[in-house]
Amino acid sequence: VTWGLTNLGADVTDLVLEKVTGQNYEYRGKQLPLVTRKETIKVAGGDPVTFDVQTTRHGPIISGVIEELGKVGAGGHTPETADTGAHAVALRWTALEPSTTVDSVFAINRAQDWKSFREALRGFTAPAQNVIYADKQGHIGYQAIGKVPVRAKGDGTYPVPGWTGQYEWTGYLPYDELPTSYDPASGYLVTANNAAAGPGYPHMITKDWSDGHRSERIATLIEQAGPLDAEGMRRIQRDTRSPFAQALVPYLLAVKPGPQAEKAWQLLKGWNFDQPVDSAAAAYFNATWRALVRLTFADELSTTEASHEPDGGGRWLEAVRPLLTKPDDPYWSDGKTLRTRDDVLRRALDDAAAELGKRLGDNPQKWRWGAIHQLTLKEGTLGKGGPAPVQWLLNRGPYELPGGSSAVNANSWYAPEGYQVDWIPSMRMVADVSDWDASGWINSAGTSGHAFHPHYTDQTDLWAKGETAPWAFSRPAVDAAEKADLTLTPAR
Repeated sequence: VTWGLTNLGADVTDLVLEKVTGQNYEYRGKQLPLVTRKETIKVAGGDPVTFDVQTTRHGPIISGVIEELGKVGAGGHTPETADTGAHAVALRWTALEPSTTVDSVFAINRAQDWKSFREALRGFTAPAQNVIYADKQGHIGYQAIGKVPVRAKGDGTYPVPGWTGQYEWTGYLPYDELPTSYDPASGYLVTANNAAAGPGYPHMITKDWSDGHRSERIATLIEQAGPLDAEGMRRIQRDTRSPFAQALVPYLLAVKPGPQAEKAWQLLKGWNFDQPVDSAAAAYFNATWRALVRLTFADELSTTEASHEPDGGGRWLEAVRPLLTKPDDPYWSDGKTLRTRDDVLRRALDDAAAELGKRLGDNPQKWRWGAIHQLTLKEGTLGKGGPAPVQWLLNRGPYELPGGSSAVNANSWYAPEGYQVDWIPSMRMVADVSDWDASGWINSAGTSGHAFHPHYTDQTDLWAKGETAPWAFSRPAVDAAEKADLTLTPAR
């Protein structure tokens, strides 16, 4: 059998406001003692760091660790209580409870068919995942896994008062009632962080599903492809079609930008909405999209205390899509020079052309999406916060990447900060059930964490191109592909 995972996105955490007095906290009219333990972090080349962790019946208090949660606790407000005093904030999370997930993984590795595979998944408690399955007999399956809490009250959307006892978890969704599918009539299964259940599903998994653009595109490509082989699946993984462009470009072509943006605007005519690294149209469109969401929503999101900009991801497309059919909707107006939809579209086209003209030169035909849409692989410790020479030694890149936010090849970017890639498909795999040795695999870096080892980032160039490396599986294939042995010897 072969299998893969994507994130289910279940709501498995609650922020719980706690009334803390000294070393006690309130629960249903009683004072209960905080449980305090000491944690020690050993620091290489330095003294150990020791600190106290305080815990309530709901979980560890984290408002003193995360600044934003400290503000939440200081405000003390919940939608369902008038109590506005300052509170501590505890985290209730399924992953903080005893788990049999590792036992489940070992059981998965012994599974021989759908029945034994699905039974092995029963013990997988956290993190909540979508699992897809296929076997050599031609069967396919899907199973949602992980503990999903059942709440006595509330849905996990807002911080809740812990002292009332009204928002407790009463248990978890039964495993056999989680979404599942086996050999569907369609002949295929798609999971790309999209909703795992429709409106008729009787339980709440989350109210915060992903936008679903990638899963819809994958399903479309499968339907169009007919019989698929391993290479056909790799082509789907490499798909860079922009859902934003498909929805928006017809409206952009219906307006006329300023003279400085005329040549750039022409790039959108006849564009197929794909986003390879050498695409001038992709560069211009994404700059236009970034400008459009800022011009449309930044004024509504700004307050006297802070200014917020939309991140430009798939949910913002769903905010923009209905507005496109309402040219005079008040959302388009900034109360100044922009009054209508077409005013905003023209300004976005003009602003994007001006931005790319400064960054990429005056000739739009020579603009390239990969020139601004790039990934730098950053080592997770000193590579992010160490001295500049150390970061230079540990980090790799930048790498030009195709695709974009909500594309199947989801090399996403964060609009308020620019086009640099901040979210990637870190691993790709295509398993060939007719011949395991014909399968392929790639990850975004390499298999070594040592900065100067030949395997530190030896897969990155292939990964960036959407290619996979041969994945030897059988013993003869492994022996033939072997270049070195790694021997791990336990210390005596």
